[in-house]
Amino acid sequence: MTLQEFRRIVWAYYKKEGRHDLPWRKTTDPYRILVSEIMLQQTQVERVKPYYQNWLKKFPTAHALANAPLGDVLRAWQGLGYNRRAKMLHTAAKSLSPFPKSAEELQKLPGIGPYTARAVMAFAHNSDEVFIETNIRTAVTHHFFPRRKTVDDREVLAVLEKAHPHGKAREWYAALMDYGAHLKRSGVRLNAKAKGYAKQKTFAGSDRQARGAILKELAKAPAAKSRLLNLLGDDRRQQLEAQLAKLLAEGMVTRKGTAYRLP
Repeated sequence: MTLQEFRRIVWAYYKKEGRHDLPWRKTTDPYRILVSEIMLQQTQVERVKPYYQNWLKKFPTAHALANAPLGDVLRAWQGLGYNRRAKMLHTAAKSLSPFPKSAEELQKLPGIGPYTARAVMAFAHNSDEVFIETNIRTAVTHHFFPRRKTVDDREVLAVLEKAHPHGKAREWYAALMDYGAHLKRSGVRLNAKAKGYAKQKTFAGSDRQARGAILKELAKAPAAKSRLLNLLGDDRRQQLEAQLAKLLAEGMVTRKGTAYRLP
């Protein structure tokens, strides 16, 4: 496949079937785009939509988020999963006035890696960044490495650098993501070919489930340790105790007397 053919296929799909109505595609505010990118990490689009809209009602600006109590931030995130993301976003917000001007500057903030930093710059400023996420990887691998057992992300990046239509980063990456998502819905599953690909671990029985259960309970009201350790049954008490200690050390939970609560 030629680069020209690839671009034609991606643009044609996006023009006809693209998700043009996604709320974060209707803004160029870098803070709002950053919120969407953090929320979309390992989380499906349809699940993110209501959280994104509710979040911006509570924390419409980086300044509003930075000045909100962490407990309120964790409550707003409740149910979205990977709660560390909320804390990292809250911490990062304290350094977003003014908002960083480059991906390199943005990447220095907690919880923001190369992909997120470059995606924010592309969608907010139409900057000619080159980056990979799961749907982009699927689109490139499907067309350029269909018979390969493994594909290094450096090879995918090399294709993206050549295929990138300069001055159109915002639409191009939206189109690539939508086309890759379409391929996945059609049954294409190629991310396992990527050398850097790691399959998401099962939620049931995980530390992530234990942490989520504790935070969910504390979002309702303060609770005693004995109550928290019984949330998932006797066989999970030790795991819950270990995760409660970690949440306390991370500052995501506080203790006053015998009661644990959100900050």
